[in-house]
Amino acid sequence: MQVMTWDKVTQKKICRDFNDAFDSNVFKKVSRILSEVRARGDLAIRRFTREFDGLDLPLKRIQVSQGDINRAFEKIQVKFVPILKQIRENVAEYYERELKQSFELRGKDGVYLAKRYQPLERVGVYVPGGQAPLVSTVYMTVIPAIVAGVKEIVLCTPPNRDTGEIDPNILAVANLLGVKEIYRVGGAQAIGAMAFGTRTIRKVHKIVGPGNQYVTEAKRQVYGFVDIDMVAGPSEVAIIADSSADADFVTCDLLAQAEHVGGIPYLITPSKRLIEAIRKRVDTGIIIQVKSIAEACEAANAIAPEHLEILTEDAEKVAKMIDHAGAVFIGPYSPAVIGDYIAGPSHVLPTGGTARYYSPLSASSFVKSTQIISYTKEALLRSREHLKQLTDMEGLVLHRISMEARFVDKSGETVESENEGAASAE
Repeated sequence: MQVMTWDKVTQKKICRDFNDAFDSNVFKKVSRILSEVRARGDLAIRRFTREFDGLDLPLKRIQVSQGDINRAFEKIQVKFVPILKQIRENVAEYYERELKQSFELRGKDGVYLAKRYQPLERVGVYVPGGQAPLVSTVYMTVIPAIVAGVKEIVLCTPPNRDTGEIDPNILAVANLLGVKEIYRVGGAQAIGAMAFGTRTIRKVHKIVGPGNQYVTEAKRQVYGFVDIDMVAGPSEVAIIADSSADADFVTCDLLAQAEHVGGIPYLITPSKRLIEAIRKRVDTGIIIQVKSIAEACEAANAIAPEHLEILTEDAEKVAKMIDHAGAVFIGPYSPAVIGDYIAGPSHVLPTGGTARYYSPLSASSFVKSTQIISYTKEALLRSREHLKQLTDMEGLVLHRISMEARFVDKSGETVESENEGAASAE
């Protein structure tokens, strides 16, 4: 592991690395794929599946059939079903507590204000494939959407290059959670299909889920046509540890993160003993040597990592000094892996420093709000003078006329006072 001393130079380097993540070649390739999917729909999906996955997929096989799902259940381990039940309870219980409630404000002066929260109608979930299909991503994205009340959930995941099939565990979990639409489509073309719609895959309103750099860039480019959860990069963990930390725990947690393709592990510590121990055990990643735990928290906030483990004395106190992290894991028996699979909070988290302004995926991610405003004639009349001043200030004459039209009586005369308005109303 590379050892760096925490200073302004190190901080600038880390921030520059985050900002340099943009790849113009990836941008161009993804733009071409999205343009073709938007123009040619299913035919483009078939073409890119052939080009990138090596499969000539008939159009009728884009959508997974009930027969495919039935065969999947024959291949999975039965003991996984009760595990999934426990996971569902953990995730649902966590997110049921966070949903915002609609509210209303009724004033005595004739003003009624309200906010109504409603679930999105149709959401697309992307589940990466590859050598290790992320089954956990299915339930970590779908369950929060279910809790929010989303009616239609679409799942896209790339087919196996050799068989053209989808991992049976992904199919079984999605089916057990009630997902009705599952498609054998991966990569940027899947994002385009969900964003623009094709004959087979109807357009969704939001796309969530992790993916490689092409999927991430596709989500960035379709934002505005649909909503997205976040622009995420390679997975990462930062571990703040002092001399009390178990070197074996630190080693295993860093190596676990490196198991992800492109995974970035950081160790932030003032302990020279721990630095020497980890350097001998872990090849990939960055060790940041700090003077104190307070400086370690400063470094962690600058990195704003996806996962942050705190393996120090008085870890809960240290956690209060953290402002920027996707998820914080406190103490030696809270490894990041527990958040990846079973704790409850979704493992779809902001990466690459975006935890400074992005939040983790949650049930609230699948909810939109509508503002409701109702004024009586008397209430509008009381605001009339302020409205006139503001519209005059901005030079929007027709805005003022829109309000003034409410105060023209049958003779064409304009009401000039509140009392006159009240009398007209009678």
